[in-house]
Amino acid sequence: QVQLVESGGGLVQPGGSLRLSCAASGFTLDYYAIAWFRQAPGKEREGVSCISRSDGSTYHTDSVKGRFTISRDNAKNTVYLQMNSLKPEDTAVYYCARVKRFRPCFPLGSYGMDYWGKGTLVTVSS
Repeated sequence: QVQLVESGGGLVQPGGSLRLSCAASGFTLDYYAIAWFRQAPGKEREGVSCISRSDGSTYHTDSVKGRFTISRDNAKNTVYLQMNSLKPEDTAVYYCARVKRFRPCFPLGSYGMDYWGKGTLVTVSS
């Protein structure tokens, strides 16, 4: 069955870095775009980043542009989210999600996803 498992979350100081991983199984990763979402306490889930299935083009929401980088290694069935210059407002549970087949990354919304991981908590605090 399709599974997405996130890892790499934790506590980091402001200005620090973390790399999240999303391990995919039960499907051929090459055929799908993959996205990262996050949900902070008391807030709605928001799309953060997405990487296409075909040419590897990426999308990042404005608040993380220049700080976050999404990448994929199809041979390892894994998608990564490198997060640099972290801010307290980046604190959230981060989820990876599979984009429905043939859908583009943009616009990036929950309605466009068909499978989700359980999330990994990122806390940015001094």
